[in-house]
Amino acid sequence: MSSAHDQPTPPDRVATDAGGFVVAAETLAAAFDLPPADVPRLMREGRITSTLEQGQDSDAGTHRLTFYHGAQALRLIIDADGWIVKRSRFPVTRRTP
Repeated sequence: MSSAHDQPTPPDRVATDAGGFVVAAETLAAAFDLPPADVPRLMREGRITSTLEQGQDSDAGTHRLTFYHGAQALRLIIDADGWIVKRSRFPVTRRTP
């Protein structure tokens, strides 16, 4: 993944584009123990899904991105500048595509 300036995005940062947030395949692959090359295909197939929530009140300016794969979830809390300020991985009920 590259930013608008063709510089790699640091692993603790999330890029943005017109469609929203862009998380590096390597970030998701590491969390779900997958090869990075498999991540785009799994997303297209609906086997990796995500939700986005915008912070309110005291959390205004932050976003919570949650990715789901099988029975695992990865949650990233993103600050207003795109830095990942918190990440957690936890089990969830298996979701079906």
